[in-house]
Amino acid sequence: MSHVGGEVLSNRMSIQTTLSRRNLVKLRRKAFRRGVWFTTLNRVERACIDLTIKVVNRVRSLLLGKVLTVVVKKLSEAMESKITRLMREVGYQLASKISLIAQTWGYTSATQLALDLKFIRYLIVIKINHPKAHKT
Repeated sequence: MSHVGGEVLSNRMSIQTTLSRRNLVKLRRKAFRRGVWFTTLNRVERACIDLTIKVVNRVRSLLLGKVLTVVVKKLSEAMESKITRLMREVGYQLASKISLIAQTWGYTSATQLALDLKFIRYLIVIKINHPKAHKT
């Protein structure tokens, strides 16, 4: 049985990675290329991933799975794009507020707006591109 790492970040977005040699190698390579391998992880965390890649094909130990889940989460957060981070931190609250306002106006299917990832991404892109001089 393989462990699935990660935790729910919001209502719909989550990090889920099977802890196997193949996925850890991909993650390490991606972290190297984005320049976050040495800046985000300390020496012990890097060693945990490196040793797991060298020794294990698939993580079966619950303790090792917990340790690697924390490290994978840390790397994933460091590598996520600005829009994805803002969708997680700001987008859901903004979309739920707009959904509630639309519901009070009588638009009954507005409950789906709060969970629509395309709508949330649209709101974030509008927020990013809005000139700061016009914000109140």
